[in-house]
Amino acid sequence: LAQGIKPRWTVNMTPILAEQLDDPSFKDGFEEYCSGKIASAQLDQQRFKAEGDLRMVGLAAMWQRSYGKSLLQFRNRWNRSINSGWKEMADSGAVELITCGATHGYFPLIESDVCVKAQVDLAVQTHTNRFGSKPKGIWLPECAYRPRYVWKAPIDDGRPVERKAVDEILAEAGLEFFFVDSHMIRGGQPLGTYWQSFPQLAEMFARTRNMFTPPAEFRSEYEPYQVRTGLTVFARDPQTTVKVWSGEAGYPGDEHYLEFHKQLYPGRHRYWRISQNKADLGAKAPYDPWVAFDKIHAHAKDLVGLVKSTLATYKGQAGKTGTVVAMYDTELFGHWWWEGPEFLYEFMVELHKDGQVEPMSGSDVLAKAPATQVIDLPEGSWGEGGYHSVWLNEDNFWTWEKLYPIERSFLDLVDKRPQGLAHEITVQCGRELLLAQASDWQFLISTWAARDYAEARIQDHIDRFDRLEKMAEAALGGEELTHEDLRFLRECQEKDAPFPDLSLDTWRTSLSEAVPWH
Repeated sequence: LAQGIKPRWTVNMTPILAEQLDDPSFKDGFEEYCSGKIASAQLDQQRFKAEGDLRMVGLAAMWQRSYGKSLLQFRNRWNRSINSGWKEMADSGAVELITCGATHGYFPLIESDVCVKAQVDLAVQTHTNRFGSKPKGIWLPECAYRPRYVWKAPIDDGRPVERKAVDEILAEAGLEFFFVDSHMIRGGQPLGTYWQSFPQLAEMFARTRNMFTPPAEFRSEYEPYQVRTGLTVFARDPQTTVKVWSGEAGYPGDEHYLEFHKQLYPGRHRYWRISQNKADLGAKAPYDPWVAFDKIHAHAKDLVGLVKSTLATYKGQAGKTGTVVAMYDTELFGHWWWEGPEFLYEFMVELHKDGQVEPMSGSDVLAKAPATQVIDLPEGSWGEGGYHSVWLNEDNFWTWEKLYPIERSFLDLVDKRPQGLAHEITVQCGRELLLAQASDWQFLISTWAARDYAEARIQDHIDRFDRLEKMAEAALGGEELTHEDLRFLRECQEKDAPFPDLSLDTWRTSLSEAVPWH
């Protein structure tokens, strides 16, 4: 901004993440974390100095400065609120903030439209309250989309019921655009085959494919489209995806960048680069930040060239100007790829200098280059294989067997319009349900990235819901709860505390609509 450059990035701030960032325990914990990292870096400097390794002393000092700067910015620049920093950037026009499902729930597999709508409505409400304006766009969790059709829950007692398209629910919330993967724009079949061998997925796939006709016309990920509700849909560009995301074929795998996996204990700072031998942690060479940051500039220029050539190719084929939508998980930048934030800065500076490509947010495109063609979308996601197999398979099927009953129990409980203590308990039931619906649990179970943790977390929320639901029913019946029950309620309210203003109206406003089990 100081250089007069506004990148106009579209940044999804998932509501549950925003809740975590403003929680006092996170703020205290972040300061403790940074202070601990600074102290570890100082100890590492003493260790390396005693060993006579001045290069490593310098690297340890780099970590001390890095975490010291982060701590000072957090305290003094952002007043201990990362959300306020994002709000300031959005207000300045540097970025556009959009929302997501309240807890990143996987929309196509949630059993009731009422619960999908609650994920969306709560997201819009909390985003508006926190950032001062209503979001225009939404990041569909896992880019997962379902059209309108007669849907059957993938459990034994599921019965077919007419379900809304995801974009219908988005439109009701006043949203204007969303994102999908490129294969969904083109209307092709998912690339994976797991759905063919897993009967619950195969049945779902057959139902949606029976009502979707692959398009005869050519569709491209380099232009936006409208769906029947009037929302605009953008698709991910595969070219920039590979270059920026892939550790094998892309920039983050350069041998001179910081190695993520090798750490020095107990402080866990990283002092080595990826090196030519990527697999052998013992063969890693020391990190040289000067060489690494020289590479950043070259890679940023290369990406500018790739964007320009991609757009030029599309214009030559289609005879019109296109739009490249480069979509990434933000954990890539700074976490997996340490140099990633600096890369983004260098890329935007180079793009500004070049002057041939205009950076635009989602809303900018709607205002300056709106979609002109209306299309239908198939069902799918950006997960492996392009369908639901990451979130519904033999390893995590049990999570849905437990989630659907608590969805039903909760909506039945809300429909009874609880008052007093019963109302308070039911609100906490809503929090536990929302947290149990997070798509991250199925993802982590499928990928084994943190399987034990994910299984424990989703089971914990389900168990808490079950006990709270029984307590709410008892309170509704006029029973007096025990001190142990009340202690458990307070523990849940302290442990699982997002959305402090959560209202049962989030679900109640949709209960007049048909739901699968009524």
